[in-house]
Amino acid sequence: MITRKRLATGACALLAALGAALLPTHAVADAPAAKESPKVELVLDVSGSMRAEDIDGKSRMAAAKQAFNEVLDAVPEEVRLGIRTLGADYPGQDRKQGCKDTRQLYPVGPLDRTEAKTAVATLAPTGWTPIGPALLGAAKDLEGGDATRRIVLITDGEDTCAPLDPCQVAREIAAKGIHLVIDTLGLVPDAKTRQQLTCIAEATGGTYTSVHRTEELSRRVRQLVDRAADPVVTPIAARGAARCADAPELKPGLYTDRESFGEHRWYRVDLLPGQELRASVSVSADRAVNDDYGVLLRAVTRHGREITRGSEAGDGRTDVISTGLRYPKPELDDADADDLKPAAETVCLQVSNSFSAPPSVKTTPGMPIELTVDVVDGPATASDVASFGLGRGWWLLGALVLTGFLAGLIWGWLSRWRLAVWRTR
Repeated sequence: MITRKRLATGACALLAALGAALLPTHAVADAPAAKESPKVELVLDVSGSMRAEDIDGKSRMAAAKQAFNEVLDAVPEEVRLGIRTLGADYPGQDRKQGCKDTRQLYPVGPLDRTEAKTAVATLAPTGWTPIGPALLGAAKDLEGGDATRRIVLITDGEDTCAPLDPCQVAREIAAKGIHLVIDTLGLVPDAKTRQQLTCIAEATGGTYTSVHRTEELSRRVRQLVDRAADPVVTPIAARGAARCADAPELKPGLYTDRESFGEHRWYRVDLLPGQELRASVSVSADRAVNDDYGVLLRAVTRHGREITRGSEAGDGRTDVISTGLRYPKPELDDADADDLKPAAETVCLQVSNSFSAPPSVKTTPGMPIELTVDVVDGPATASDVASFGLGRGWWLLGALVLTGFLAGLIWGWLSRWRLAVWRTR
C-alpha cells in the first residue's frame, strides 16, 4: 500500500512538472506603485424647474432620485464618489443669494451607499440654477493628487446666473491642465440648454447626452462612473476628408470628429505586411433624430476596391451606435522579403451614417464620432488562423493535449502494475 501511494505521488509530481515546463515563464517584476483611486462628483440640479412632470409620468426630480439610487448601488468599489447640488436650499427671489446656492451634499471619498441615498432622498426642487458656481465648487472638491477626475452634471435648464458663463468656467478648468473631464446630461432639454451643455462638455473633452427617460439617465451615469474607474485614452481631434486622397493619415489611437447627417468621411492608415488593422467607430446621437438609422465603416484600397466592412443599424431612440472591422495584411514570401524592403499598404477607412432629423433640428455642427484605430501583429502563420480561432494561443491547446496524453499513459501503467501485483498475491 505504501509503495502504491509513493508511486501515485510521484506520478502527480511528474505531471505537475510537465505542465509547468510546457507553459511559458515570465520574470517576476517588481509590483507597480498603487494607483490613486479615481474621483467622481455628481452635480445635480435641484432648481424649481425640476418639479416638471414629463419623464415617465413623474417629476424630473423623482426620476433623478430613482436614477441616483440605481447608480449608487453600482458604483465600483475603487471609485471615490461625491455629490454636489445646485439650487437646493434658497427658495427666494434674491438673485445674488440664489446664485450662491450650491453645496456639497456628500463628500468625495469611500462610498457609504445608505448614507448617500438618504442624503439624496431629502432633496426637493427649490431655487435657481447656478451651474457656473457649482462647477467651480465641484472642481475644488476634486482637487489634489493625480487621480482620474470627472464631474457629471445633471440639469434640466441653462444657467440663470450670468455673467458667470458656465462654458467659460469649463474652459478655465481645462486651461489649468488638471485633466478634469466634465460630462453633461440634459433632462428634456431645449435648444439653449443643449447648446450650453454641449459647450461645457466639449471644453474639457467630455460628452453631452440628452435624456428623456429614467432608464436612460441611470444607464448613462453608470457608464460615466465606470469610465472614470477604467479611463480611456484621451481622444485626438481629426478632420476626415471627402475622399481618400485628401484624408488625414492616422496612427494607432483614439480620434474624434464631427459628421453631418448622411455624410461620408475618409481617413487613411498605413499597414505593413504581417500586421492586422482593427478599427471601430461610434456615432453619438446628441440631438433628436428620426427612427431608422445606421453607421457603416469600410476598409478599401486606394483604388476603391472594398476589403472589408462593418455596419450596424437600429430603429428607435438611441444615444450611441457603433460598429467595427478587422483586416489582416498577409506576410511576404521569404524570397520577396529578402529582395526588397516591405512596402506599406494604404488602407482607406470610410465612415458613413444614415441618420436623419426632423426639420426643426439643426444639422450643424455634425454629430460627434469616435474612431479607434489599432495596428497589431497579424497571425504568425496561416495555421494560426485556422486553429479554431485561437490565433497564437495554439500552444496552450497543444500543451493540454500532451499533458492529458502523458497522464493517460502513466495512469494506465499504474493500473497494469497494480493488477499484476494483485495476481501475484
